[in-house]
Amino acid sequence: MNVTKDNESGPGIAIGPLQWRPGKTLLLVAGPCVIEDASLCLHIAGHAKAVCGRLGISYVFKASFDKANRSSVKSFRGAGMTAGLATLRQVREKCAVPVTTDVHESGQVAEVARAVDLLQIPAFLCRQTDLLVAAGESGRAVNIKKGQFMAPWEMGNAVEKVRATGNRAVVLTERGTFFGYNRLVNDMTAVPQMRALGAPVIFDATHSTQLPGALGTATGGQREFVPLLARCAMAAGADGLFLEVHPTPEKSASDAATIFPLDQLEGLLRTCLAVRAAAHLDGIIN
Repeated sequence: MNVTKDNESGPGIAIGPLQWRPGKTLLLVAGPCVIEDASLCLHIAGHAKAVCGRLGISYVFKASFDKANRSSVKSFRGAGMTAGLATLRQVREKCAVPVTTDVHESGQVAEVARAVDLLQIPAFLCRQTDLLVAAGESGRAVNIKKGQFMAPWEMGNAVEKVRATGNRAVVLTERGTFFGYNRLVNDMTAVPQMRALGAPVIFDATHSTQLPGALGTATGGQREFVPLLARCAMAAGADGLFLEVHPTPEKSASDAATIFPLDQLEGLLRTCLAVRAAAHLDGIIN
């Protein structure tokens, strides 16, 4: 079982060796969009871990071994399952950090769960019952990304599908809502509404700036708004942040329009912690 009790901060969630206490410690899930090579992943994980260590933030490394929902059949999808999971194991062992990745099919769950500490359900698949149940039965903590087509309160059904397996370690991620064609918007009331479902809420500040399919054969985006949205999420009471980061964003093999510069990560997190502290002091966050 992945849920622990803490008298000061309420229920805690075990993400591998990490005992995360939502509401007490900010969680950062960060890494490249897709696994390009092991050296890049190790570099990003090491940098992010050091930053989080200085700031007192809990950290989970994220990278996808396969991006199954690319705009074009010609888009780079990743290293593949075998090589990708080997890289994630390497990051977990060498950097001593928990790791997470996406699962797209229920048949992938058992093998992926042996290599990672947190299973991520992609937004487009948040209603897939077999996938959610398999993730719950794995015994790993599960992060369900809210579909761009879902209302916040509708995510309660997704949470219950995982919890029906006996697994209480469920996290939700907000990543924007479709608004017409090629546009996402963020309703920050989604954060407290999903927290009211009894699950911690992470805010995905990079995918929220996407312009889906706007480039025709690729997704566009507005990276410049990542800091703004991240600060807003902290004021709204988000328990954590999801950020895709890269040392050279323009060279990223996936989501180059939205991925955030690695060298700006610490400055952004310092600002977010300040906003979060102010919101707590003013009694905004319950």
